Amino acid sequence: MKRRLKDIAEVIRSKNAGPYELTFDIIFKDWELFETACKHHIINKQVIASLYDIPITDVINIIEFKPAKAIKATIVRPMASGQLGETDVYGAQQHAPLVDLEVPF
Repeated sequence: MKRRLKDIAEVIRSKNAGPYELTFDIIFKDWELFETACKHHIINKQVIASLYDIPITDVINIIEFKPAKAIKATIVRPMASGQLGETDVYGAQQHAPLVDLEVPF
C-alpha cells in the first residue's frame, strides 16, 4: 500500500542551511511511522535526487534524527540564496515536491 508523505508526516518543511544548501525536515506523526520510514529508507538520496531533478552527488546527506521523529535531507542549492534570479531567498518554499510523494507503507 502506498501513502502520501503528507498523510504520515506532521511537518514537512524546507529552509536554508547556509547560502549554498537547502535542508528538508520531515517530522512524523508518531514513533511507529518514523521507525517504519527509517527501516525502509523511504527518504534516501535517490528519492531526493529524483524529486528535485538533481544529480545524486548534490544530495549532501540524509539524517534520521530520532529525538525529533524526523528525517532531514540536505542538498546543494541550485542557486545561492539571494543570487540574481533566485526566487526563494529563505528556501522556505522548496518542500512542495515532498508533500505528495507516494511512499510504500
